[in-house]
Amino acid sequence: MQILFDTSVYENIRFGKLNATQAEIEQAARDANAHHFIMQLPHKYETIVGERGIQLSGGEKQRIALARALVKQPTFLLLDEATSALDSINEKIVQEALDRACKDRTTIVIAHRLTTIQNAHQIYVLDNGSVIEQGTHETLMTKEEGKYQSMVKCQQMERIDDDKDNILSMQKATEEEEKSI
Repeated sequence: MQILFDTSVYENIRFGKLNATQAEIEQAARDANAHHFIMQLPHKYETIVGERGIQLSGGEKQRIALARALVKQPTFLLLDEATSALDSINEKIVQEALDRACKDRTTIVIAHRLTTIQNAHQIYVLDNGSVIEQGTHETLMTKEEGKYQSMVKCQQMERIDDDKDNILSMQKATEEEEKSI
């Protein structure tokens, strides 16, 4: 869970590096795919986000938290369930930022949502505290009856079901709207 404070977007990012310049803060926001939505806010970087970022969506909070981490230009990045609470649209936006953020730095990603780690150089699958598989996404997907392959396939099926549910919900809402007209 990302923590945002009841202050401006600018200050929330600056907490990552107290002596950061405006240019560094804006670059970190760009790197985190946050600059565009920040510029749409009523007071841009000076917009108050509210306690725990109540004024923002989950994806927006996540991108500001990522910008806060990136403004430090760390050599090591630890991401714990960085996309777990996001819908598929925000997940994609955050994932693009994470992929860029991981370049040229050591990154450890803890994830149950496996789309988050597909581009990792090395994946370790843990079960009861022990490593049971390791490799790239591609090599782990070739292991017949492997735990990683099984989890990926299961999550893909869940996504298909979620997509079908979303389509049906949209169709039903459209039909109800048409009836009311």
